Amino acid sequence: MTHKLIRLTLTTNVSSIRLDKYLAEEIEFLSRTKVKEYIKTSKVLINGKPVKPSYLLEGGEIVEIEIPDIAPSEVKGEDIPLDVLYEDEILIVVNKPAGMVTHQGAGNYSGTLVNGLVYHFSCLSQVYGEQRPGIVHRLDKDTSGILVVAKTDECHRHLADQFSNRTVSKTYVGIVWGKLKEKKGVIDNSIIRHPTKRKQFKVGEGGRSAITEYRVMKEWEYLSLLEILPKTGRTHQIRVHLASINHPIFGDETYGGGKSRIKGYQPEVRNQIVDLFNIARRFMLHARTLSFYHPKSGVEVTFSAPIPEDLQRIIDRLDRTRV
Repeated sequence: MTHKLIRLTLTTNVSSIRLDKYLAEEIEFLSRTKVKEYIKTSKVLINGKPVKPSYLLEGGEIVEIEIPDIAPSEVKGEDIPLDVLYEDEILIVVNKPAGMVTHQGAGNYSGTLVNGLVYHFSCLSQVYGEQRPGIVHRLDKDTSGILVVAKTDECHRHLADQFSNRTVSKTYVGIVWGKLKEKKGVIDNSIIRHPTKRKQFKVGEGGRSAITEYRVMKEWEYLSLLEILPKTGRTHQIRVHLASINHPIFGDETYGGGKSRIKGYQPEVRNQIVDLFNIARRFMLHARTLSFYHPKSGVEVTFSAPIPEDLQRIIDRLDRTRV
């Protein structure tokens, strides 16, 4: 059996976290049970040496994970149109539309970005297994915007290290409920899995550190347009952080930004907001720019994905109505 190697260089601020917990949260396709199995069979090394699942990270370590090859891929290529912003011999940059799942998972085996990638590109990295070819990072289904995809395993590992070491810069734009008192700020609250809703997250002590910067770009009577710069990449981070300060993303039913929030508004205002929901049909968050160091040239590159039609229509409508 052949194996694939994932190599992570940890930043100095990753400390006092159990190794098994860290890896299960950092590598989406590995469960904590599977991580423990790999650690106990010496498929996980810290600075070249085997350790226990309970090993407490100190920060700065080099973690190597040996992943056995999975069974042959069930992923089938599908002729799905892709908005390719850039392509060279080792990577692809795409603009993912809202409503498209990044990769296959429970209940999503067709119509994903991966299905489209497999159809259009003959060479994609296999670092995260044959079920997720090329996928270095992901966006939520309803988040539109920019993603980088690796064609080669070497490129994939180089990019993964940049995400781990936080040398990748990401900028989002989103519409949130309400007016923020501070026109720019930083939300620095750790994120934990919700104790009863296992697919959701919340801020809480003892979780993964998470930092989100924001700046108000435009505001109306009841909504605001933000530029959002996540400094870490936790699952649902932007959505959870903004909900935690009572300014959830507009349309985000999961984190308090859905239609139930219009209760208490005057009928005229309610009707105008309902009209916006009819345009949106998803939460209003878009990954606009992505900057990283090109694995081959070493030069920092920046790519941008234009504001999608639904988000722009809402901005235009708000400018006219001043809701």
